[in-house]
Amino acid sequence: MISIISNLRSFDCLSWPNAQEAGLRDGSTVVWPFGAFEQHGPHLPLKTDALFAEKILEEVLYRLPPELPIWMLPSQKIGFSPEHAGFPGTLTLSADLMIQLVSEIGKQLALMKVKRLVLFNAHGGQIGLLQTVARQLRVECPSMAVLPCFLWSGIEVLKDLIPNREVEEGLHAALAETSLMLHLQPELVGEERPFDSDKDSSKQKLPIPQGWSLEGAAPCAWLTKDLSNSGVIGDSRGASAVLGGDLKNALVDHWTKLFTNLMASNWPPLEPKKSSNTNKD
Repeated sequence: MISIISNLRSFDCLSWPNAQEAGLRDGSTVVWPFGAFEQHGPHLPLKTDALFAEKILEEVLYRLPPELPIWMLPSQKIGFSPEHAGFPGTLTLSADLMIQLVSEIGKQLALMKVKRLVLFNAHGGQIGLLQTVARQLRVECPSMAVLPCFLWSGIEVLKDLIPNREVEEGLHAALAETSLMLHLQPELVGEERPFDSDKDSSKQKLPIPQGWSLEGAAPCAWLTKDLSNSGVIGDSRGASAVLGGDLKNALVDHWTKLFTNLMASNWPPLEPKKSSNTNKD
C-alpha cells in the first residue's frame, strides 16, 4: 500500500524555518504514531501494530483540510512489548527507556512551541505506559497539551462487525488484526489462520473468576506464553480482506471525526501564559 500522506503533513519533511513557523501557529498539533516490534502469530508480520498506526493516521490526515496546522512524526516502531518476549523476533524497550524517549522528544517539541502532542498508539500493551508519560509531560511542559490515544478505543461499530467474543477476547493477531492486514498489505499475511486453543491442549483457558478478565475493568498482567503457543490470543479464522476494509473505514471515519473536532477547538485547556508586565508600585 503506497503512502498517501503529503510531504506537507510530514514533520520530518519541513525545513527548520518551516518547522519553527509550524510550532508557532495557533493550535499547532504534532501526531506521533506508536507501534511495536513483536510477534503476531505465525501469519502476521512483526511490524503489524506500527503499520496499522501509520496507515490509518496517513489516511486520516489526508482527509483533513490542508490548511490545518497538524503534522505527523515518523513512527516509533519499537515499543514496550515484554508480554511477547518469549517469541523469537520480538524486540522491546524497557518501560524506563520508553518513558525517557517520549519525554525527551516531547520536551523538545514543547520548546518549539507546539501546542498539542498526540500519541497515536496501536499497541495495547503500552496504553498505560503512554498515559503515564503523557501525564508526566503535561506537568513538565505546561504550555503543551498531551493526548495519549489507542487506535482501537471508542470504535462503536466494532461490535457490529465482529463477534462479541472476539471484541472481548480477540486481543492479539486474531480476527480483527488479521482482516485489517489482509486489506492493507495482503502479501504480508501467511496462509495459517490460528486460534488460541488450536493445538494448544496444554493451554486450555482456566476459568476466570467472576468480575475479573484478561483486560478491562479488573485486568490481569498476562504474558502471551501463559495463554497461547501460537502467539495468537483470539480466533483468526474467518478473517477476510472485505472485513478488513470495513474495519479500516470504521477506524478512519472515527479518527477523522475526532481530529476534526480537536482541530476546531482550543481544547485541552492549557496553563495561562504569564504576563510579561509586572506591577512595581
